[in-house]
Amino acid sequence: MQPFATHTGIVGSLDRANVDTDQIIPKQFLKRIERTGFGQFLFCDWRFQADGSPNPEFELNRPEAQGATILLARRNFGCGSSREHAPWALADYGFRVVIAPTFADIFFNNCLQNGMLPIRLSEDDVAELFRRTAAAAASGGQYRLHVDLKACTVADDAGFSRAFTVDPFRRQCLLEGLDDIGLSLRHADRIAAWEAAQGLPAVAG
Repeated sequence: MQPFATHTGIVGSLDRANVDTDQIIPKQFLKRIERTGFGQFLFCDWRFQADGSPNPEFELNRPEAQGATILLARRNFGCGSSREHAPWALADYGFRVVIAPTFADIFFNNCLQNGMLPIRLSEDDVAELFRRTAAAAASGGQYRLHVDLKACTVADDAGFSRAFTVDPFRRQCLLEGLDDIGLSLRHADRIAAWEAAQGLPAVAG
């Protein structure tokens, strides 16, 4: 898993509440057995028209969202089924951070487990970020945010700065780039010693 310490990126705004995991990655794409390659199908029903061409009305297809690595959304993002493919698709598309007032609990934890940082900010703060993103787009530019996981802050270059909270254990895992497998491998010697003591055959590494 890629470590996460700081990140500066373009903000792509998705001004919708209750975006569920079937909208993030529609169910017909869940047959794939790889964990990669899902980004091309992210928000497929919204991103593309019936003929397969990009939908110019969809937020992330607009010029100001091109190259976005920070997704801004409304409350209850990632609700619905618990499919882990949703954060896989977001990460494969290029997002490292998702900001919203609230998240579905399973989606929130799946993001952390896959190296992506979900940030909860207040409704008012999220509304202000939407306003700043829209203002940048209206002037022909793109809006950027700086995220610092060590300091647990998110800020721009125009005076916006907020602190956020994240579970200390998950924060440390992100900083070190450790998922559950990585955490287990840190104890490989102790696991091998226990297996040997039980008379279990050694597993080739």
